[in-house]
Amino acid sequence: MQAVAAPPLAQGLIDRFAALVGPGQCLSAPDQLRTYECDGLTSFRAMPGLVVLPRTTEEVVAVVNLAREAGLPIVPRGSGTGLSGGALPTPGCLVLGLSRMKRIVQIDYENGFMKVEPGVINLEISKLLAPKGYYYAPDPSSQSVCTIGGNVAENSGGAHCLKYGFTTNHVLGAKVVLHDGSVVELGGPVLDPPGYDLRGALVGSEGTLCVVTEVTLRILRKPEATRTFFATFPSTDEAGNAVSLIIAAGIVPAAIEMMDRLAIVAIKAATGVDWPDVGAGLLMDVDGPAAEVEHTAAEATRLASSAGAIEIRLPKDAAERDTMWRGRKSAFAAVGRISPNYVVQDGVIPRSEIAKVLRDIERLSTSSGLRIANVFHAGDGNLHPLVLYDAAIEGQEALAEHTAGQILKLCVAAGGSITGEHGVGADKAPYMADMFGEDDLATMAMVRCSFDPARGFNPNKVFPTPRLCGDTPGKYVAHPTETAGQAGRG
Repeated sequence: MQAVAAPPLAQGLIDRFAALVGPGQCLSAPDQLRTYECDGLTSFRAMPGLVVLPRTTEEVVAVVNLAREAGLPIVPRGSGTGLSGGALPTPGCLVLGLSRMKRIVQIDYENGFMKVEPGVINLEISKLLAPKGYYYAPDPSSQSVCTIGGNVAENSGGAHCLKYGFTTNHVLGAKVVLHDGSVVELGGPVLDPPGYDLRGALVGSEGTLCVVTEVTLRILRKPEATRTFFATFPSTDEAGNAVSLIIAAGIVPAAIEMMDRLAIVAIKAATGVDWPDVGAGLLMDVDGPAAEVEHTAAEATRLASSAGAIEIRLPKDAAERDTMWRGRKSAFAAVGRISPNYVVQDGVIPRSEIAKVLRDIERLSTSSGLRIANVFHAGDGNLHPLVLYDAAIEGQEALAEHTAGQILKLCVAAGGSITGEHGVGADKAPYMADMFGEDDLATMAMVRCSFDPARGFNPNKVFPTPRLCGDTPGKYVAHPTETAGQAGRG
């Protein structure tokens, strides 16, 4: 389906925005706007009216003020790697691209923090810090291209979030631009500042509260030692049992990742890793002091064997370890080798429910006639089912999206969540009511409205229906920025 569009903006208004940010920083030609019509969830598309690429906080303030004056909704965007439609434009909106704000403002090794602009790439931080023996812990699979601003918006996780936590555990503070153009600091370079935790409200708010122009990050010393193993199993039942045994023994791995047979087939096709054709694989890291790591890794290996591991491989050197992790982190893209299209889903279940929910997902696969590959952060029960389909076959895309939604319902029924790290965005907004009651949603809307009363930042995201900013919590109402047209599916 063609992306939803809105009438073009007046040239005079475009010229005013261009004057604020300088030559080449304001995009309005249709072929330029097409680049920004979706994020990593490409089945949702809508054409913005304008894309502005500021380089400083001052330029962001000027753009926000003019957009408010013109009545344009604002959709903040980083690299556009999100998988829930979090950076999906509202038709005719202003996309505020922050990818050119990429300065490293400050590094304080002594106090364990650094300040960066939102366009800085996640992986580049650890590369920069490595010579001093430091790194930045959150490591989403897209870390070589995703931005810190996007990580803050979606509260991104990654393979090593089991031990080290999500983005929210590593953001100490932020400089933000509010709806009226004012610049404020939330939090700061300390672990527990006094007062309300507004920094906590910001992380994971998906661009609906304000625009982030600087982030204060917690940085960590590299662990003394890391041990990795890759274990294969007859099925996901045995692999899931191994995860339960390891965690129950008091071991907290830095990461423990599971892949089912279909995912392994795709990874092998894309990367050439020499993994065998098995029912499931576990990739695990243990890190910390050398003496502790040796003992813990040996015990985890023993438990995996007792759970029915067919084979346990230990990398012979750092290069082989990197190859193992490259295989895992390429999983989403690798599925493109075995299917022309797919939907990436993201839900959370209790670890004890892994085997049962995977069997339920297999039943959904059978009943829908669509293959489903499973890759997930097994240690914290964060599933990433990939529903494979062919958009050239009439009805398959809608069937895939419906099946992905049914998986979310399975997660909620099992005592879990509709998202672990990809965010709600536009994709999962219809399922928020499966997790939260009307009072819950109304309270969330009130928090949003306290930051942005006009609801001009990133409309049509998170909430299943537009909500009132006023004296009647929970009442459904339309808002001008949310009725210009609904996002289309490509």
